[in-house]
Amino acid sequence: MLEIGSIVDGKYKVLNKIGQGGMSIVYLAMNERANKQWAIKEIRKDGVSNYEVVKQGLIVETDLLKKLNHPHLPSIIDVIDGDGTFLIVMDYIEGNPLSKVLKHKGAQEQDDVVEWAKQLCDVLGYLHSREKPIVYRDMKPSNVMLKPDGTVTLIDFGTAREYKTASLEDTTCLGTQGYAAPEQFGGQGQTDGRTDIYCLGATMYHLITGHNPAEPPYEMYPIRQWNPQLSSGLEEIIIKCTQKNPNDRYQSCAELMYALEHYKDLENESKKIYTRKWRLFLASAIMCILTLICTVGFKIMMNNEIQSTYDSYLEKGIDAINGSRIDEAFEDFQNAIEIAPENGEAYIRLLGDAILGDDIFTSSESQIIVEILESTESGRETFISRLKEKDKKNYYLLMYNLGNAYYYYYEDSSGKNKAGEYYKKAAEGEGYLDKQQFTRASTLYKICEYQNDIGIVPRDGITKTVKYTQLWEDINKLVDTDYESVADRTLAVKVYASFNDMVTVNKNKLNQEGISDSDILSRYLVVKEKAEKIYELELNDQTLPEVSKENLDNLLESLDFWIGQLENSVNKGITENNNDDKEE
Repeated sequence: MLEIGSIVDGKYKVLNKIGQGGMSIVYLAMNERANKQWAIKEIRKDGVSNYEVVKQGLIVETDLLKKLNHPHLPSIIDVIDGDGTFLIVMDYIEGNPLSKVLKHKGAQEQDDVVEWAKQLCDVLGYLHSREKPIVYRDMKPSNVMLKPDGTVTLIDFGTAREYKTASLEDTTCLGTQGYAAPEQFGGQGQTDGRTDIYCLGATMYHLITGHNPAEPPYEMYPIRQWNPQLSSGLEEIIIKCTQKNPNDRYQSCAELMYALEHYKDLENESKKIYTRKWRLFLASAIMCILTLICTVGFKIMMNNEIQSTYDSYLEKGIDAINGSRIDEAFEDFQNAIEIAPENGEAYIRLLGDAILGDDIFTSSESQIIVEILESTESGRETFISRLKEKDKKNYYLLMYNLGNAYYYYYEDSSGKNKAGEYYKKAAEGEGYLDKQQFTRASTLYKICEYQNDIGIVPRDGITKTVKYTQLWEDINKLVDTDYESVADRTLAVKVYASFNDMVTVNKNKLNQEGISDSDILSRYLVVKEKAEKIYELELNDQTLPEVSKENLDNLLESLDFWIGQLENSVNKGITENNNDDKEE
């Protein structure tokens, strides 16, 4: 057992014990250097009879969590495998498990349960959409932490597994009786995303009725049998989630999320209203081709509902951005994408507002956006394929913006290798991008290729003969395009900095191919004039992020330095020529 006040691994100070289970103890610890609290989960060899089996399970759990990044999941920070003990350092989740809330307060408010269910549905959908889908398999109130702000976090990944399409059935029976789906008990098929939907339905049942499905009568009755005031729409949702046959449940978390967002529309009274409207519609359309009218009408109604939900998520995301609640915005835009992957605005908002709002594009953010683009749903095409097919304008704009993200915002120079891939796709969108965007995409694609070839960004050791005059023309083409709009100022600063970097690295090569210092100086003066114009505009309306303001200051300082160097070089050349003339 860890001692209170002891230092773990030279940096984590143990503050106090905050929890204890059958085989582990959880402590609150402080990393004093980072001034941040963490939770440390300790499993001792002498505390369990099958320590090695438990340890291997924990290693699987930590390996899974390390790959994940979601606001409703804890992050694994460190794993310390000591002599006789195994320690996991993770996010400290302040709050109480929902099982404790149930114990002290009984059945929970319907609206609260629906809100928690939506958050859990969102995180399960995230797990299921991984390149190798992850099935959680142990959803229950004790594995859900309710935080003080009313949001929930899913914990304990000891029974999670990656879905294997080649498996016919699971080889082990894992989960908690009462909450676990029938297929979790062996011989009844393989667990998949629909298994988690069953477990979530059982968890909702417990939360809203106060009756534990793992205790007598060991059966989940319709929820209004316990409380007639509960929603009949929510009752239908829970019944569908907990069907024994996986084919009779919701087939994806996106489908369940849609139902939860509209559970009130399933109320019996609403059904009666819809039924009356439907009969009236049939009566008025009796002379038409009924099958065609029904099909088209139903499709229009569904499309309108989907569009309404999509627009709602977009509005929430924009409000969250305006309120600087970036995590909320990220979640809202991602929900919008999952509802309608063929609509492009949510992708543009997610990348431009939620991810690049801080003027930095990290490798983890890159992984998230790529995973979203490559996501699939129920065996359909990838999200990015559906976007390209249905919304070409926003598809090509997204490719252009992704090229910019990797070229100008990525956290290290390796982004330029990736940028060329997206600029190439964007350059296929002539007629869909505006003229300036198309010109930039086409030019930057060539520049990425040049930079790969001349070694600014190495690529497989390949070297080619490159005309630096062509590189010079292309970088100047970018400088000469218009960046004076508010939306373009951040990009302009990066373009001018890129010009400065390219020239300073390749100046000698440019001189050798006939580009004189006088030529370079004249272009530097143009770049400085444009950068100063942005600086003046920025003083008036303050639209640039702090990072870009700092970059602009650094750029102007660097431009002044190199202009001074070039002027000295040009003046020296003039003087030498005059001296040569006098000698003659």
